[in-house]
Amino acid sequence: MAKMVECVPNFSEGRDLEKIHRIIAPFLSTEGVKLLGTAPDRDHNRVVVTVIGEPEAVGRSVVEAIGTAIREIDMNTQRGEHPRLGSTDVVPFIPIRDMSMEEAVQLSKKVAAEVAERYGLPIYLYEKAAARPDRENLAVIRKGEYEGLKEKMTQPAWKPDFGPDIPHPTAGAVVIGARTPLIAFNINLNTTDLAIANRIAKCIRHSSGGFRCCKAMGVNLAEKGIVQVSINMTDYATTPLHRVFETVQLEAERSGVSIAGSEVIGFAPMEALVDAASYFLRLDGFTSEQILESHFR
Repeated sequence: MAKMVECVPNFSEGRDLEKIHRIIAPFLSTEGVKLLGTAPDRDHNRVVVTVIGEPEAVGRSVVEAIGTAIREIDMNTQRGEHPRLGSTDVVPFIPIRDMSMEEAVQLSKKVAAEVAERYGLPIYLYEKAAARPDRENLAVIRKGEYEGLKEKMTQPAWKPDFGPDIPHPTAGAVVIGARTPLIAFNINLNTTDLAIANRIAKCIRHSSGGFRCCKAMGVNLAEKGIVQVSINMTDYATTPLHRVFETVQLEAERSGVSIAGSEVIGFAPMEALVDAASYFLRLDGFTSEQILESHFR
């Protein structure tokens, strides 16, 4: 079987669908690459794209898409609720089939070097590709966002891993790396009080004493008239979705607020959803092998 990698680039445009279509065009035209889906969000003003395919082909298509994003997105005027560092915010490579994590790391570094050389874009490596421990965490690299990038890069500690020592004038910088599967899991609350979402996010995120492998922040969804606890689950086997969901529900009830709904952005491993279904339905010994569609190949 051929090697297969997943890539989930996040671009800082979630409102202009024509721009998004131009950015994702390389994923549709490159042989050996399959576009699984796009998830644009107007409040976040970002689109999460999921592709899979042969590693070299995926790498080439990512380089082209980043170039298009540079032309299409001017970070000097871009605004949204989600933190971001550049027109292409983050590009993770995830080994899926017959591919080691080290191979995914090497692919991420190859793409980073080409992007830096071709576009003059500063690149920071993160997660498994990080050159140093203090750059493993995306949130740490992204701190200060695009607006604080110029000053941040004057510090020797924030010299990029590839590319120039100053931000691109309109595209900022990009974070590229390799990681295990991540689940972007958001829980919406029936309130406009952002302080409640921020409090709950602090309760569940690991950096504030919450669940391991859980990152979270409060987000205002102005167009929907509600707030959101935006969550990244970096290892669903260590901390399952249902554990986080129940905690958010309990903490929301303490504030007299109910859950409006939840959503998965992009794609999630089937096992994570099977675990959640098994828990809430109280199924004994249920596994993914009992899902009919899991036997379709």
